[in-house]
Amino acid sequence: MVNIEIDGKQIEARDGAMVIEAADDAGIAIPRFCYHKKLSIAANCRMCLVEVDKAAKPLPACATPVTEGMKIHTKSPRALDAQKGVMEFLLINHPLDCPICDQGGECDLQDLSLGYGASGSRFLEKKRVIKDKNIGPLIATDMTRCIHCTRCVRFGEEIAGIKELGATGRGEHMEIGTYVEKSISSEMSGNVIDLCPVGALTSKPFRYAARAWEMQRRDTVAPHDCIGSNLHVDVRGDKVMRVVPRENEEINETWISDRDRFSYEGLNAADRLRTPMIKKDGKWQQTDWTTAFEFAVNGLKAVITRYGAGQLGTLVSPIASLEEMYLTQKLVRALGGSNVDHRLRQADFSDQDAAPLYPWLGQAIQDLEHLDAGLLIGSNVRKEQPIAAHRLRKAALRGASVMFVNAGDHDFNFPVKAKLTSGPAGMERDLAAIAKALLQISGAAAPEGLGALLAQVTMDESHNAIAKALSDANKATVLLGSQALTHSRFSTLRALAGVIAESSGATLGYLPEAGNSAGGWLAGALPHRHAAGKPVSSPGLNAHAMLEARLKSYLLLGIEPEFDCADAELALGAMQRADFVISLSPCKTEAMQRYADVILPIAPFTETSGTFINAEGRWQSFCGVVAPLGETRPAWKVLRVLGNLFNLDGFDYMSSEQVRDELRSATGDLKADNRIPWRCPAGLSDAEARINLPPMYAVDAIVRRAPALRHTSDGQDAAAWFDSIRAVMTRLDVQDEAAVTAPGEKVAAHA
Repeated sequence: MVNIEIDGKQIEARDGAMVIEAADDAGIAIPRFCYHKKLSIAANCRMCLVEVDKAAKPLPACATPVTEGMKIHTKSPRALDAQKGVMEFLLINHPLDCPICDQGGECDLQDLSLGYGASGSRFLEKKRVIKDKNIGPLIATDMTRCIHCTRCVRFGEEIAGIKELGATGRGEHMEIGTYVEKSISSEMSGNVIDLCPVGALTSKPFRYAARAWEMQRRDTVAPHDCIGSNLHVDVRGDKVMRVVPRENEEINETWISDRDRFSYEGLNAADRLRTPMIKKDGKWQQTDWTTAFEFAVNGLKAVITRYGAGQLGTLVSPIASLEEMYLTQKLVRALGGSNVDHRLRQADFSDQDAAPLYPWLGQAIQDLEHLDAGLLIGSNVRKEQPIAAHRLRKAALRGASVMFVNAGDHDFNFPVKAKLTSGPAGMERDLAAIAKALLQISGAAAPEGLGALLAQVTMDESHNAIAKALSDANKATVLLGSQALTHSRFSTLRALAGVIAESSGATLGYLPEAGNSAGGWLAGALPHRHAAGKPVSSPGLNAHAMLEARLKSYLLLGIEPEFDCADAELALGAMQRADFVISLSPCKTEAMQRYADVILPIAPFTETSGTFINAEGRWQSFCGVVAPLGETRPAWKVLRVLGNLFNLDGFDYMSSEQVRDELRSATGDLKADNRIPWRCPAGLSDAEARINLPPMYAVDAIVRRAPALRHTSDGQDAAAWFDSIRAVMTRLDVQDEAAVTAPGEKVAAHA
């Protein structure tokens, strides 16, 4: 630490810190444009010039390190004169279009010009004009406003990991843009909107929609991946106008993914349901809540009376809140059933009894950037959990060995030490080879039965390199990603991942799919466990088995089976053959109107209160930021009323907080442990295996309805991985290889 003085105030600053950092820590404001605490220092705007004793001229505070005894003046006549001079130059070419600029009211240049700008300009020459650039459906450009702070350029290189924006030309001919005109492809590109200190880069979906002073800012949590990024939501009246990041260093720092930023468009989709609907004599009609509840309860009672509660299947969205999941399973079990599940895209449930309390990261999210080595299994982390990828990128740039075992090849925005891609079945063989190499390195005995399984496994240099990197690391992790969780032989992958983690001393963790995938386990939205992980005496059917069984009735909470289930064809067939289907959904679809009998409009996460549990096991509660649309009601209230109408005990909650606290009390001090009892896989199959995941901009009903995201390069059809093109053709019953496509998905086959 060093002792310095700023504006007469004695300060103790970190050794090596820049003057601007020391001033910020002390609460002393220094104007700036190019400096940002998360980016490298450019020192090209010069707005932060300050006077330093014994210095011949004003120095940039962002690029001047503190030294013992340094005396700094930020408000002296010399410093102010330098800052005002810089402002005068910045305004020479800046257009006077504040009245129509989306940045108006929250613009750094506008704000600072009030304190450091003159009332008029001494320059009479024409202002320069720069042609705007089309860089995609998310970001609008007004490049004449650009002041060349290069924040956007540095963000692309240092945070997004893709050098998409840069500067061409010199002097007044300098322009920021892409070298060849193209769309920005980063999944975190929207952060340049927040970084831009002027109005050169603004949100294209939000363009000309509202002014900053017309909106109120409220806080919530993102549900679209397992990170649980913290958000500010700007609302006008009862409409969400835009979403921006809320700083939380432990989770998302100052960034959010484009999916979290722009998916709000789906909240205002044309097919949002505003009133309850019931189907009578094959025709849909809008109705009031009392009639809809009566219709739903009578329909369910008829099915249960005739066929028993075992013919009721309940499928729950993994982005439903903890309170909604808890009440759903409580309702189903009070009616005598156990068929409830939120693992909609999972295909292998054979080891669910031995699964941990809930699948979690095994460490804090911020710990990912401090790893020495990490092996990710079945994960396109850059697209599936962009904030986790950002943390891993920081580790990789620091020298960590980040490695992958995947079915297909993916592009990553950081250095990858090893990447194995050999199809779904090949993942089993690769993991087995890595486990074998680690057992040889450690000299440990193989678990019962594994030795015989590994006897015929062949290792190569890549397997040995991965094993050595894990065993040599002081801090290592093995993570099962979303593609592993949906793998048709997930239990085998999990068993082998456990051996790899145990043999290398690494932490075993999961990167689950959705915002409350972990919460679903604790809430009891499972066929084999009650809330808080208590086992069920007579387990029900898992999500896939419910569809295969073609039950007589289904209760759907926040899902569209044709998009959200692993097998869309199977799901649609099961729904259409059911006698009675109740859908609790924010939106209605054509398919839903064909198979459902009742559609009850429930509020999305912005219109209700609730709790999500993220990958690190953190409980994050939130409140609704706008009032529910039309006659929409929060799902926890709908479920409470259903419980009351069935005359069930324990459904007298007055707030979602009461539901949360009841579950919190039941979980107590329970801690998750990802290590599970060893169960040797039956074998490493060479038969067809499959992975089926939606694209990153189709993971849930809200994201799917965001037009801007659909028009990006990532807004494409889903991908499914098979082990051979012949397997795909057999499954789809086609003869022409060129026509191998499945409903709603693209197919990637690996020989």
